Amino acid sequence: MSAPLAERMRPTSLDELVGQEHLTGKGSILRTAIENGNIPSMILWGPPGTGKTTIANIIAHTLNVPYFQLSAISSGVKDVREVIEQAKQQSSAILFIDEIHRFNKGQQDALLGAVEKGTITLIGATTENPSFEVNSALLSRSQVYVLKALDENALTKLLRQAIEKDELLQQYKIDLKETSALINISGGDARKLLNLLELVITATNKKEVVITNDYVMNVAQKRIALYDKQGEQHYDIISAFIKSMRGSDPNGAVYWLARMIEGGEDVKFIARRMVIFASEDVGNANPNALLLANATFDAVNKIGYPESRIILSQCATYLASSAKSNASYMAIGEAIAAVNKHGDLPVPLHIRNAPTKLMKDLNYGKDYKYSHQGEGNFLEQEYLPEKIIGTKFYDPGNNARENELRRFLKDRWKDKYGY
Repeated sequence: MSAPLAERMRPTSLDELVGQEHLTGKGSILRTAIENGNIPSMILWGPPGTGKTTIANIIAHTLNVPYFQLSAISSGVKDVREVIEQAKQQSSAILFIDEIHRFNKGQQDALLGAVEKGTITLIGATTENPSFEVNSALLSRSQVYVLKALDENALTKLLRQAIEKDELLQQYKIDLKETSALINISGGDARKLLNLLELVITATNKKEVVITNDYVMNVAQKRIALYDKQGEQHYDIISAFIKSMRGSDPNGAVYWLARMIEGGEDVKFIARRMVIFASEDVGNANPNALLLANATFDAVNKIGYPESRIILSQCATYLASSAKSNASYMAIGEAIAAVNKHGDLPVPLHIRNAPTKLMKDLNYGKDYKYSHQGEGNFLEQEYLPEKIIGTKFYDPGNNARENELRRFLKDRWKDKYGY
């Protein structure tokens, strides 16, 4: 049985590689390093099917050094240590780890010493942002190269190259009339693209194949939305969803919601992000937003797909159409910054708890004013540590609801906090 078309067409030199010219084109930084035979440990970050594994293979082939390959899905610390021991017997060696973001901290830490000493040159491949998924210590010892999604011209070039050069496809008379269905269904993933091409060619017993969009759709049966729940698309699309709601655009919000729904995203993940958004981006400008978002989270857990799409849409369009304020989000950020700056400042004695006689003798709780005994349930007293008295962390936003809160606070605190 022959290998899949994508594997048969895998380039063996930089000149054969399609796309990523910013990294591998003439005079580029990575190509220069390869040609000089002195590559750093690196993380190749990019969408699926953009050439990460291929580049690693080309580097090993060009430098002609021992090459070890592990998958983070199926390998553990024991496998890493075995490779390192084998590499110690060589003057130099390359270790390629696919999906390195799936390695936990312990597994990544096992690589540190060997990378630092130069026992191995690490090439890690990831579809996810290495800033979040790769240990900072390992990241600091590696160069990060960002691979770009292949554009339509590059993908079309791959299709034509395969038809012209692959020995098995040369047995067919192929007329590539239309390419958009192939490109759209593959989602820009070169591996999927080539394997889909082979599928639509071999789906018929005829030796003459006319490739049209309708024919491709018929073979593929259903056009798959570009969405990878484990890859970069997962983060890009949820980011677009959040930013659309923050920008008060319910149309953008419901579109990106649809992309996640069609991609089979976990309803709890979507609803959870809306609960966070309701507090972070709407906040006290509309306190009902948090109530609705929380009710949405509960409801979609009970309902599930496909009906939960209606509930998610209701909440998303409501949040997008609501008044916005990030004042509460900013307040906790400022307060945490103060904690980090000033450390553990002592709690003022008058607001300390005094459950024992000793604590009372030490003036814990002395002179505390019970607010409900004052007019309007308010008595002025100090609640912050002495060192940061008068610091304003919460600054209400400029919207109807929070302007009301601002007036309330100014009435009670006068000019103390500058409300």
